[in-house]
Amino acid sequence: MKITFYGHACFGIEIEKTNILIDPFITGNELASDIDVTKIKADYILLTHAHQDHVLDVEVIAERTGATIVSNYEIAMYYQAKGFNIHPVNHGGTYTTETFSAKYVNAIHTSSFADGTYGGQPGGFVISANDKNLYVAGDTALTMDMKLIPLSYKIDCAILPIGDNFTMGIDDAIIASDFVACNTVIGCHFNTFPPITINIDDAKSAFESKEKELKILEIGSSISI
Repeated sequence: MKITFYGHACFGIEIEKTNILIDPFITGNELASDIDVTKIKADYILLTHAHQDHVLDVEVIAERTGATIVSNYEIAMYYQAKGFNIHPVNHGGTYTTETFSAKYVNAIHTSSFADGTYGGQPGGFVISANDKNLYVAGDTALTMDMKLIPLSYKIDCAILPIGDNFTMGIDDAIIASDFVACNTVIGCHFNTFPPITINIDDAKSAFESKEKELKILEIGSSISI
């Protein structure tokens, strides 16, 4: 499972020859100006919620690639009405393909499109393939529901928001990593806008003090799990 960071909360996940794109917000992110959205591969686009900083580039990428958009019922119907391929899920449900499965799990946040359309209840995903499990929390506060995840999955890596203000911050992300029983965390949703600016060195040190690893990926870089 190869994970590529495209900035903010956008990640590409390559599993064998299948390409998953999560929460595409690229053209609106000055920090991701070197990323060419016309070259991003996507067979599936997984959306945690409807806020613009998670869906801005969905339509241009889905139109070019023909990707299937996977999200909660309200978001899926929003894009179906625009003519895109969709698959709706809801909390607790799992979407399964020949290559991977993606379970939609709880998150505490809000969800609406830029035009005011209701975007359903937000969520995260547990993506599983080849005996590896990746938890993508989405935008969320710390929630006790995270404790349910390791009852069903051994999480190899967790993508957690760490920017505070709109989501949980560093201290709660450390607790979240305890709740999901995973000591390897990729940080997201930080430093894109002034309200979510953090000190990266301090963040890493906080995780290290708890014998955990916080991975801060450069935009465009990749790691494998």
